[in-house]
Amino acid sequence: MIVFSIDPGVSGAICVFKNKEIIEIVDVPTMIEGKKNKRQINSAQVSHIFRSFSEKETKCYVIVEQVSAMPGQGVTSMFNFGQSFGVIKGICAAFNFPIYFVRPTKWKKHFNLIGSVKDASRTKVTELYPSFASKIAKKKDSNKADAILIGKYFIDHFSNDGFYG
Repeated sequence: MIVFSIDPGVSGAICVFKNKEIIEIVDVPTMIEGKKNKRQINSAQVSHIFRSFSEKETKCYVIVEQVSAMPGQGVTSMFNFGQSFGVIKGICAAFNFPIYFVRPTKWKKHFNLIGSVKDASRTKVTELYPSFASKIAKKKDSNKADAILIGKYFIDHFSNDGFYG
């Protein structure tokens, strides 16, 4: 049983759980697009990640942070973020993986992170998974920590609902 948990966006991350244990955490793969050197999700690489971890598995699930527009963000940046979100949804559809969405307030409340600083997720992951502390040692790794906690939230809430045998 594989769970892919995703903090979406070009600076996001993908965490892979196998039988409730983390087996991989990576930044969302990106590539440069157009004349302005804008980054976008590399859908071929995301597909490769999904394929390489799901080849021999009969049950795979994807949990993605449910995101929406935020005040103060520009139209272009919101379009690009929405495009990234759509790429992830499309890849899940192509693989026929069930996809579940969780709002940030839900998973953050579960870990008592509401109102905390962005970096608090790294501290929480270090408490829960000390062996992964080196993989989230830098401040820029907070998106990896978020992806881990999104997956852990899913596992904690749905392991008794028939997702795990």
